[in-house]
Formats: sequence, structure tokens, C-alpha cells
Amino acid sequence: MSWRRPVRFLLAVLTVTVSLAIAGTFLPRPFWPLAKADDATGSTHRILVLSNPIHTDIAVALDTETRSRFSFLEDSGMPLGHPNARWIVFGWGGRAFYIETPTWADLKPVPVFKGLTMDRSVMHVDVAGEIVEPSDTVTAFEIGDAEYEKLLAYIEASFTPEDGMIAAIPDTAYGPNDRFFEANGWFSAVVGCNTWTAKGLREAGLRTGWWNPLPGSLTTSLSLYN
Repeated sequence: MSWRRPVRFLLAVLTVTVSLAIAGTFLPRPFWPLAKADDATGSTHRILVLSNPIHTDIAVALDTETRSRFSFLEDSGMPLGHPNARWIVFGWGGRAFYIETPTWADLKPVPVFKGLTMDRSVMHVDVAGEIVEPSDTVTAFEIGDAEYEKLLAYIEASFTPEDGMIAAIPDTAYGPNDRFFEANGWFSAVVGCNTWTAKGLREAGLRTGWWNPLPGSLTTSLSLYN
């Protein structure tokens, strides 16, 4: 019957996608552990990976270094100087879905369609207070100075400046502590928010899966190889 061909095609696509996701979880990237750079100071920096059912973020400590490096956040009205502020949380994602879906109740067909196909990307940045550890949604890592510098450079390079300045997209924040910014790259179902997080963690000297499209895939590979 004529309906059998599209059904078989969809099943084949689903089977291939699931197989790639499984392989992407259990095949490490890089395949061999990286040699750590010599660190004369012996100092480390604590970073956090925050996850929910569909998305992951990277959190770095809010201190003198990060406040200076990301001073444009404060220029955009973010409360980096608040006495309870402890972390800066960075995430990358599809523009329409990310901006227009602060909660599941705000789900709309067009942002979902763009999220499943292709869309411009944005950076979402939040200022957080104390983050409870340990937690099922929080994974912590200690990395050296060199790896930390590479991670911060990666995050910084994800923003798109205009006329040499990085400014928040007007009227797009979820609340008083967060802002959205134009980002580099295109978002798709293949290259999504969790692959951005995974690449940043590899810059920080950690090993991930070869392809981590979902938070569960990323956190599983992180626990296996680090």
C-alpha cells in the first residue's frame, strides 16, 4: 500500500537517528585522553554543567576575572554586582525557540519547527546565586588555568559583536537576571545547544561523546570519560 513507504522511511530515519545518538554517547571525543598542560600554580577552577530534559548550560564562578571579561553583561543591565550573585550561566540555542519559549506553556508551532530544522542562534546568559550541589541536574568539574582560559575564550567567541560592541537583544529577557545576545553559528537539530556545551567542555580539557544532541547523552558521556 502507498502509505507503507513513508512509514518505513520515517522508521528508518528514526532508527538511524537513535543509533547515531547511542554511538555518539559511547564513542569518546577525543578518542584518547588529552595530556594536561603543566600548571605551575596548581590552581583549579570549578565549573558546572546544568541540565534539564532538553537543554544544558555552562556555569562559571562570578569573580573579578569573569566580571571584567564579561563586563558587557553588566553594561546590558545584568546584576553582576548583586551581593548574592555567585555564578554566570551561559547557554547557546535557536533564536525563535529559545526566546519565545520561557516555559512549556509558551510552546508555539513556529519556534518548534525552527528548532527542529534550522534557525539563527542566540546566547542566553543568566546570573545565579548559590547552586545546590550535588544534584541530578548539576555536574561539577575542576579544571586548570589553561583549560579555564580556553573555555572562557570559547564562550566569549560565541557572541556576535555589532560595531565592536556586544549588546543584549532588546525586550527578550525572561526576567531581571538574564539577557539574550546575538550568537555565532546556526542552530539545527544536529548542531544544537547540547553540542555547543559539549564543544566548550572539550575546550576545557574534558572528554564528551562524539555527538551529544540530548542532555542525557552528554551527562552520560561526561560520567564515563572524566
